[in-house]
Amino acid sequence: MTHTTLGVAIITKNAAARLAQCLDSVAFADTVVVLDSGSTDATLDIARAHGARVLETPDWPGFGPQKNRALDALDALGMDWVLSIDADEVVSPELAASIRAALAAPAADVYAVDRLSSFCGAWIHHSGWYPDWIPRLFKRGTARFSDDLVHERLVFEANAQRITGKLLHYSYEDFDAVLRKLDAYSSAGARQRAASGKRGSFGKAVARGAWAFVRTYVLRAGFLDGRAGFQIAVFNAETVYYRFLKLARLTEAGSRAPDGHG
Repeated sequence: MTHTTLGVAIITKNAAARLAQCLDSVAFADTVVVLDSGSTDATLDIARAHGARVLETPDWPGFGPQKNRALDALDALGMDWVLSIDADEVVSPELAASIRAALAAPAADVYAVDRLSSFCGAWIHHSGWYPDWIPRLFKRGTARFSDDLVHERLVFEANAQRITGKLLHYSYEDFDAVLRKLDAYSSAGARQRAASGKRGSFGKAVARGAWAFVRTYVLRAGFLDGRAGFQIAVFNAETVYYRFLKLARLTEAGSRAPDGHG
């Protein structure tokens, strides 16, 4: 019998805070590819110390395209299966055992994992964050990420089968991280919408932001997450508000751009 190989794909930029724990949790894999886009902290040193194959790119094409680059690197290495995780995610021992069992006797081409996320130290069980079954483990060649700049998704044809065990997501370590991601996500979302021809306005920003708060805190039971649930609802509202406000600015800038006729 031939050994079924597993490659892990991780993209990074200044991910030193949680990377060592992330890499320790996937030590059972045959190969780990860390694709970095300009880290200035200890990310690359940590990755190399854990035996990962480190690749560097000078540009940032967005989350979807960058993750596909990491998949291409594993494909070139001939890995049979791929596990795609983020640098702030940790595979629990139970999930690691489930992954090994799935590879030993595959019952599907794509598997979804049960992700549990934290917000500034609190594990979130509502607010639209949980349950959060996401496809991350798949047979090579059966899935690719969408080309979205942010909030990318795995695209595949087969049905994903669920496996047990938690993928622990340390998504927002502190409020500095919250503010950084708010700015980054709202900017990327605005650019993505502008590229598809959508337009923004101040009124749309206010309305969509208010709806994001209500949806998170009331409809998705964010109030059951206590203080953290309220903070997440505000974060979602602000992200949506600034996304459409930035989109409005891009719309205005496009309308003022010269048409090329002298």
